[in-house]
Amino acid sequence: MIEALRSLQARVTGAAPPPETVTDVAEALEKLAATLEPFTVGERDQIAGHRGDLPGRGQAMSPVLHVDEWDGAHVLGRITFSRFYLGGNWAVHGGAIPLAFDEVLGRLASTGRTAARTAYLHVNYRKITPIEVELRVEAKVDRVEGRKRFLTGALYDGEHLTADAEGLFVELRPGQP
Repeated sequence: MIEALRSLQARVTGAAPPPETVTDVAEALEKLAATLEPFTVGERDQIAGHRGDLPGRGQAMSPVLHVDEWDGAHVLGRITFSRFYLGGNWAVHGGAIPLAFDEVLGRLASTGRTAARTAYLHVNYRKITPIEVELRVEAKVDRVEGRKRFLTGALYDGEHLTADAEGLFVELRPGQP
């Protein structure tokens, strides 16, 4: 279901259908939304963002990270931004890049540790990040100071660095949402 939604997002982004098709698609989407409405659950029971066994944890908002290496200290993986993330001229929208870094760094910050939240995330845009191209993602935990976890990440198109990030993630206190 989540993969189908991702495909739909990319198709809607790249489409310019005639008005009658727009109406038909809108009606079909409203019907699908109504079909799912009786199955609405609380946040802890929903699929999106809670399924480690699914690409992107079942979250359709973030681009899918395909993991090649993952431990408590580093991540190596691949990510492809579909047309859904298009900013213009076949480049990834600038806001989608921090989204991807926040997902990767945040998950790494909490791997084998108490959950943490983003305190800050600084992204440097080095080159145009292309859509529909498999990119390499690297991330690591630089240091831990008490509840603070400092992480860095980089995004590559081949050997070209397109963006890098540094973030601070703070461990949640017991009972903290």
